[in-house]
Amino acid sequence: MKSAIDLLQKYWKHPDFREPQNEIIEAVLNNSNVLALLPTGAGKSLCFQIPAMLKPGVCIVISPLIALMEDQVDNLQKKGIKAIALTSKYNLDQTIQAFDNIQFGNYKFLYLSPEKLQSEFIQEKIKQLQVNLIAVDEAHCISQWGHDFRPAYLKIHILKDIHPNTNIIALTASATSLVLDDIIDQLQLKKVQAFKKPLLRKNLEIKIVTTEDIYESLKLFLKQNKGPSIIYTGTRKNSVQISSYLNRNGLKSTYYHGGMFYEQKIKHQNDWMKEKAPIMVATNAFGMGIDKSNVRSIIHVNLPNSIENYMQEIGRAGRDGSRSVSILLYNNGTIDESQNYLFKSIADPQFCKEIYIKLNENYQIANGEFFQKKVLFNLQEFCNKYNFPTLRTFSAMHFFELENIIDINQNYGKKSSLKIIVSNRYLFDYEKRNPKLEELLKIILRNYGGTFEQFIPINESFIANKLTVNIQQDKLDKHYVIALLKKLHYDKIILYNEATNDSELQFLVPREDNFVIHSIANNIKFRNKIKLEKAQKLIEFVQNNHVCRNIQLSHYFGEKNNLKCGNCDVCINEDKPQIKADHQKIASKILLLFHEKKQLSVNEIIEQLLFDKNFIIKTLHLLIEKNTLRLTSQYKFEKVK
Repeated sequence: MKSAIDLLQKYWKHPDFREPQNEIIEAVLNNSNVLALLPTGAGKSLCFQIPAMLKPGVCIVISPLIALMEDQVDNLQKKGIKAIALTSKYNLDQTIQAFDNIQFGNYKFLYLSPEKLQSEFIQEKIKQLQVNLIAVDEAHCISQWGHDFRPAYLKIHILKDIHPNTNIIALTASATSLVLDDIIDQLQLKKVQAFKKPLLRKNLEIKIVTTEDIYESLKLFLKQNKGPSIIYTGTRKNSVQISSYLNRNGLKSTYYHGGMFYEQKIKHQNDWMKEKAPIMVATNAFGMGIDKSNVRSIIHVNLPNSIENYMQEIGRAGRDGSRSVSILLYNNGTIDESQNYLFKSIADPQFCKEIYIKLNENYQIANGEFFQKKVLFNLQEFCNKYNFPTLRTFSAMHFFELENIIDINQNYGKKSSLKIIVSNRYLFDYEKRNPKLEELLKIILRNYGGTFEQFIPINESFIANKLTVNIQQDKLDKHYVIALLKKLHYDKIILYNEATNDSELQFLVPREDNFVIHSIANNIKFRNKIKLEKAQKLIEFVQNNHVCRNIQLSHYFGEKNNLKCGNCDVCINEDKPQIKADHQKIASKILLLFHEKKQLSVNEIIEQLLFDKNFIIKTLHLLIEKNTLRLTSQYKFEKVK
């Protein structure tokens, strides 16, 4: 009979397990319930894959993301291990056939989303299977204290009801002690063996850097530190802009965000994996399930939502054990921007009530009526119709989902897209001949880059808003824009693919305005409080430059570690000899730099001098006050003639 080490060496080509993989696998094989907290890149999936292969039957894996499931299934299939992910791509007939294959085809792994598990049909099919293990990946999603709470995770215990004698392994990369306790309670785990590996790796240097010119600091760092990198930014627009900026400055990069087509995502991801473009600029939509061991740097140019998110993202660097670095670039503007965005997204109970009333009115649902039909829903159109702010409305709708008041199938529709198929010159002539379409084309060119090269996802409601402002007419809607785009398509100026459907929405409770909102008001307040507290903890961590970064992070996650790491920005600054400020000497050194270059950014000046950064900045202020230097509109310093 094969052993765990035999499987590891045969299928994964590793000589031995990492600590504590072997202990976890032994506990699973002994039919214990297991909770494993292991850092990103520590090989969590092996902890359930290998024991499942040693036991008769199939392992059911609950995972939150389709991309993550498909990635793991693909990796298993390449090794000759039978695995399948039942996603929304499968219709009823295909699902029935898949379960027949699982039952009689010696499949070892069935991957499901927690939402898919709620189907009574799926549950009936699972009853017919011999299930040897239940693995709950990203288990922190089950806790309302966690950073990625998913209400469907609360119902995973249904598997325990169906197969009461099957043990469970719950795995996560980042969770506080409170979240770990909640995972055990929500999964109803008895006699749990918990395994916890220190979250911070010695090869990962953590640096928090204040800078007035984030783009310039980013460029300088990447030119001095080669190797695959991921740059995390807060918006889709920024991911495209920063990638373009880096490419203009000789740094090969690509970008990734949730609004891209599947084919685009795969191409950009492959370009990065193969290091045709070694720098990836992305929103937090990128990274889950990415198996690249030699990432040398993770850079944040916006604040993450929480310390948990931050830990998960920086954990993608240095999985090969070699030196790697995490840098977070920020200034006062970054913090203000982060806080403003957060406050704009907070939906209080009163606002949620307004949204709920209008949502029912939108579909003409009367008080007391239980409307059970599925309807199409477009968030942007809804916000435009009732003048609601988009971010806050999105949060309110998310609360309704969490509280099982509505169900929204986000994957139901696909985005519209277009591609310009004429030359710049021809487009210019066409605009002159068709002045009514000129403003529309200008909006497309200003807001959607790359439309001459490839199909780009667009939002007709967003374009309608821009068009309304620009031509100063009564409010225009999505359908007006669609008619214009179809005209451009007919005239063979663009190729336009209109979205087939919006999201699919279903009401789960009868309409009772006051009762519905009153019943969830305390939960809304609680979740808002948690969200604000997590954001504040992240800001406190960023601004605390007196305590070793590793000690701060360890204490946040409940680890008793008071040993300084020696390589974070706080430890390095402590070890530097304090140079006495001689502003006259520093000023003369600064002015010498302008013999070679007319304009210099603050980071370029700091990089070339051996003085303390704060002394240099103070001296620059003095030189501006004396009218020796001035600051340009591009935030660069130049000598006053």
